[in-house]
Amino acid sequence: MSSETKVLIGISVVTLVLVVGAALIFGGKSTSSASNTQPVKNTQALFRKDSHIIRGTAKNAVTLVEFGDFQCPACGTAYPTIEQLRATYKGQLTFVFRNFPLPMHPNAKGAAEAAEAAGTQGKFFEMYNLLYSNQGKWGETNNAMDYYMQYAKELKLDTDKFKSDVASSKYAAKIQQDIDDGNALNVQATPTFFINGVMQEGGLSYNDFKAKIDDALKNSSK
Repeated sequence: MSSETKVLIGISVVTLVLVVGAALIFGGKSTSSASNTQPVKNTQALFRKDSHIIRGTAKNAVTLVEFGDFQCPACGTAYPTIEQLRATYKGQLTFVFRNFPLPMHPNAKGAAEAAEAAGTQGKFFEMYNLLYSNQGKWGETNNAMDYYMQYAKELKLDTDKFKSDVASSKYAAKIQQDIDDGNALNVQATPTFFINGVMQEGGLSYNDFKAKIDDALKNSSK
């Protein structure tokens, strides 16, 4: 056997090992928009009396719950889709947002505190909109509080109270309850959605969401 042949065989073996290894690594978890088909049993963990809810007015309104992280890029990408769905299904969709700040995002808990502080003054979803719309500005900064204060002024909040609430982590227990509920529901990444209690795993496009919500509306009207 020539040296050239030995080299070619060696390359082939290495290539085969890499291909098999890649298949094992990337084949362990699907990246499709798969979902479970049964609603979760722990319904109390989906939302609580003090959760932030935009209620649908229709009798058969579908409930969409999001466990999200304000600094999470994937959540920021999903935000316009959720807003589009809310507009499309106005009155037919009840939307619930639960805080699930991840440890890898240093400004996530502070942003959750800012949203909760705004919520105490009746402006949770207004702050939610500003945080997601401007995620690229405050998300990676060392002075995120300056941005939160700017948004508080835009929303005409009592800025002294707002600043004190955020700085003192006044809503840490409430945010932790959201995290605990997410853990109880086996939430492992953000954003994680539940449509009428059914967990949606993987990235969902607007059309994916629409198809699932349409199905849920049909089932709830039977």
